[in-house]
Amino acid sequence: MSDKKNLGHNSKKDFLSREVEHIDITSFDSRNIISSMKKMSFVSREVANAADIFNEMIKDKNCTIFLTLAGSTSAAGCMHIYRDMIKYNMVDAIVATGASIIDMDFFEALGFKHYQGSQFQDDTELRKNYIDRIYDTYIDEDELQMCDKIICEIADNLDPKSYTSREFINEIGKYLKKNAKKKNSLIECAYDNGVPIFCPAFTDSSAGFGLVMHQEKNPDKHITIDSVREFRELTEIKIQSKSSGLFMIGGGVPKNFIQDTVICAELLGKEVDMHKYAIQITVADSRDGACSSSTLKEASSWGKVDITKEQMVFAEATSVLPLIASDAYHKENWKKRSRKNFSKIFG
Repeated sequence: MSDKKNLGHNSKKDFLSREVEHIDITSFDSRNIISSMKKMSFVSREVANAADIFNEMIKDKNCTIFLTLAGSTSAAGCMHIYRDMIKYNMVDAIVATGASIIDMDFFEALGFKHYQGSQFQDDTELRKNYIDRIYDTYIDEDELQMCDKIICEIADNLDPKSYTSREFINEIGKYLKKNAKKKNSLIECAYDNGVPIFCPAFTDSSAGFGLVMHQEKNPDKHITIDSVREFRELTEIKIQSKSSGLFMIGGGVPKNFIQDTVICAELLGKEVDMHKYAIQITVADSRDGACSSSTLKEASSWGKVDITKEQMVFAEATSVLPLIASDAYHKENWKKRSRKNFSKIFG
């Protein structure tokens, strides 16, 4: 429902009637569009330059590619893009918000869906129907609470000790291998291909609710999430990488967390280069000084990002990401890459 006129609903079923369909970057070839954009200006040329930098990352055999995810692009239809970036060896490690990985990807792997809705809908009416809204996208709160409970069940069956978010998400991958209703989720694909996923603010998600329930049930013997150790793990990947590139969707904690690995490595006495390549797709305004909106050039002043191969793309990610990813897929430089399998370095 794209306008304000047709917003009458009678039931939850009426609200949740049109599923979000995730775009398939293999089904169309954007190379000619990207090539044409190079001859344009404004955001079009930024997008084309970002596509070129991403292809340079993929062609650079020494480059570790980090994908960072913030915001709700997975719920909005980009979920399969991220999965396919793993499947076709265009990503070596992921840093994301807990919501992107649990509330969206794991949620759909359990067989649940996101639905098209309207940003103009009366939110009081949505609340009465137990429906959560992400701009113009709807989620069934009853299903989201099922996601919370399954996280609790997974935790209940693990040895009571500390885990990094990477370790716990790896356990979710094992669970999905046997129990997924929707196969080939991002988590399952990452598990199959040795791509570690880090969520530095893991409890700020459905996982947090599930783990609180787990600890409430098991006050004396329960798991905990060790965010300090996972920072060390992510830094170790940076240390073992000859060069690195960042593909960042939005900003937030994931963006800062991956950039800080350079500083962390230096504090540990390791010599590492700044991130050689960097792309950020964002609509954030840089004038308020917030880290999420800081430009890549600003990050260079902190010693985090080299500015010779960087591109800020000021656009809403669902509108340009499919073009960049499809261009990289059809150029097929990923076929010449060796998988880095960073999950294996942690045992």
